[in-house]
Amino acid sequence: MAARQRLVAANVANADTPGYQTRDVDFRREMVHAMDNPAGSVLSPVGIHHIEGLAVKNDGNNVNLDRELQNLAETGIRYSLAAQMLRGNIQAVKSAIFEGRR
Repeated sequence: MAARQRLVAANVANADTPGYQTRDVDFRREMVHAMDNPAGSVLSPVGIHHIEGLAVKNDGNNVNLDRELQNLAETGIRYSLAAQMLRGNIQAVKSAIFEGRR
């Protein structure tokens, strides 16, 4: 998620850079890849790709600020959900540990 936030920030920062092409991370593909790796293994670098099919301006730049802001909001929601799930898992482990002490 941090990689996507960095890419969105770079896309926004380069919205007026001639020839800049929008980059992104395929979240689903990366999530499947992460789930397929056994626990404790080293994860490979995140796959970054250029987005095809976006309207290109006269200067060759294809950054769409509305799309980037939507991606930023979506990434924030996914981060919040993942953090909430992690907190729930930690709470379940704590509960299991302390239940044995009673």
